[in-house]
Amino acid sequence: MKGMARYSAIVGALLALPPFPADAASVNTMNEVGAALQACWTPPANSGNSSVTLSFSFKRDGTLIGPPKPTAIKVSGDDKARQAYVDAATAALRNCLPLSFSPTLAQGIPGKVFTLQFNSPKDNAKAVQQ
Repeated sequence: MKGMARYSAIVGALLALPPFPADAASVNTMNEVGAALQACWTPPANSGNSSVTLSFSFKRDGTLIGPPKPTAIKVSGDDKARQAYVDAATAALRNCLPLSFSPTLAQGIPGKVFTLQFNSPKDNAKAVQQ
């Protein structure tokens, strides 16, 4: 009986973990990186035709070097609405990481600055490498 309780506790703990981003598949190109990150994006409700561009850099392990920085914000409304939109984009990025880079991509990606635009509606997304 104790073994079954321990098994149930382990299974419960594993089920409580968030899903691994990008379905654990290796990403091979920057287009795939952008697509994987955009898959995690859900624009805030009633955000109209808004956008925020985040600037960030990756480590080889698919995590970020430091926090993402908003470089362009176009959100209708007050400061609270703008901050909510930026927070949603930042959360989408962080919740999608770490990405699993292919060995070739992992070698060339560390320290480079990338930008990703998060748009409402979602289908207007743009990714840019700098």
